Amino acid sequence: MKEVIKLSAPIKAHDEEVTQLELRRPTVVEVRKLKSLPYKIDAEDAVAVDMDVAAKYIALCGHIPSSSVDQLDLADLNNAAWKIVGFFMKPASAPSTS
Repeated sequence: MKEVIKLSAPIKAHDEEVTQLELRRPTVVEVRKLKSLPYKIDAEDAVAVDMDVAAKYIALCGHIPSSSVDQLDLADLNNAAWKIVGFFMKPASAPSTS
């Protein structure tokens, strides 16, 4: 499962200009290695992005250096962070109904 985000402003990654970011679903091994989820749930069960952790997932799952994440427009950062959170909120595939 992948999510593609068209960036509102290009960034540099690996010495190339990037105009869109392709985020892949993180693996369980990667989640265990990072030791954090990209969101927090408050007492009212509201979900909030943990931006520091989400930025690590954006770099990892977008195959860009963390310095490139720092170049993202705020709207693009927010969009990418919520796409990452979305990977944790729904299964990779629908369960079989047969």
